[in-house]
Amino acid sequence: MNLKIAHLGPPGTYAEQAAFSYLNWLNTHQSITSQKRFELCPYPTIAKSLQAVIDKEAKIAVVPVENSIEGSVNMTLDSLWSLDNLKIQLALVLPIQHTLISYANSLDTIKNIYSHPQALAQCQGWISQFLPNVNLIPSNSTTEALQGLEQEVTTAAISSSRAAQLYNLPILARGINDYPENCTRFWVVSTEENNPMDCTHTSLAFSVPANIPGALMKALQVFAHLGINLSRIESRPTKRSLGEYLFYLDIEADVNAQMMKSALGELQNYTEILKIFGSYGVLPISL
Repeated sequence: MNLKIAHLGPPGTYAEQAAFSYLNWLNTHQSITSQKRFELCPYPTIAKSLQAVIDKEAKIAVVPVENSIEGSVNMTLDSLWSLDNLKIQLALVLPIQHTLISYANSLDTIKNIYSHPQALAQCQGWISQFLPNVNLIPSNSTTEALQGLEQEVTTAAISSSRAAQLYNLPILARGINDYPENCTRFWVVSTEENNPMDCTHTSLAFSVPANIPGALMKALQVFAHLGINLSRIESRPTKRSLGEYLFYLDIEADVNAQMMKSALGELQNYTEILKIFGSYGVLPISL
């Protein structure tokens, strides 16, 4: 029986590309006797990809967490907080090169552009310069809007060149993202702590007991005093009350290191709820 890897679909998304890259890397690092067969399974949303792991429909989910242009993917962060028992096994850094896909004869005839909100935002400068009057229409993924393009010659979609090839669609413009070094970080998530490489980072989130002066500072000082570097900190609303926030941290240390154990023990004194999402290594992907 194949082990299933959940990702945002339909086929052709960057999440599927990251899942393929993870699978290729995993196959090269498994011994011949322990190699397993995996099957990629697309889901309509990031949240449903993660829920599939909780429901044991899939063994692993590969989900986007942060883009170098547009920042964090809020659905991933919110889902990790609300769902229990999910653990990050690995981080993948995937280069992102967007293309404009359309049956239009020229840019001048395009009236609507569909894509995932992150992709639309990553290309907003290019769109403002070359297509300032088009309607931008968000979709659940970068490949969702590709279906039906042939019937709508005034419509375009922003997706990958791989997706255009997969669906046999014409590319009208390449490399339209505003910054050439555009990349997205993905997390490989499971219910098991089975890290396939050395752990260099830990991700966690917490809420503070009350919105009072110094509440966040006390929590962050725990890491500063021990000389532990934070590579990212972000706030998200708790959704309980206006002005209440959760704080997400990426930390450059293994959760099993003695210094981190000390930090987490002290951190509990200053937090209301503390969730540790796991320790993992970071794998850059070359395309």
